[in-house]
Amino acid sequence: MTSLPEIPAGTNVMGVGLDSIEVSRIKDSLDRHGQHFLNKIFSVGEQAYCNEKSDPAPFYAVRFAVKEAMAKAFRTGMGKDFGWLDSEVVHGASGEPFVQLSQSGEAMLKKIGATKVLVSLTHLSTVASAIVILVST
Repeated sequence: MTSLPEIPAGTNVMGVGLDSIEVSRIKDSLDRHGQHFLNKIFSVGEQAYCNEKSDPAPFYAVRFAVKEAMAKAFRTGMGKDFGWLDSEVVHGASGEPFVQLSQSGEAMLKKIGATKVLVSLTHLSTVASAIVILVST
């Protein structure tokens, strides 16, 4: 089995994650599981933001992609160490996205030596994508 590459000494990039998802998968989950799906995956704030949109599915999809990208950047995958509600996409004064972490998410960030989460997200009507870069400052 090949081991994960080590982060080079002296760098400030501590983790990188990228994810894309088809918006139709999120629409299907919304149709099949409704509020149970939303409460399991998305914070109250994320739900409020997305539900204000005329078509919430692409906005939910890109937040789903951010959460997956976070888990990849932490190198844990989604599970007991890092869960769906351990990250939340929030917006700054100009509308720019930020990732807000739960207390356990902040502890994971500190454990790997990172201090900041950089995020970029995008979505079309059919696909949503996000990249997360964990850095130390």
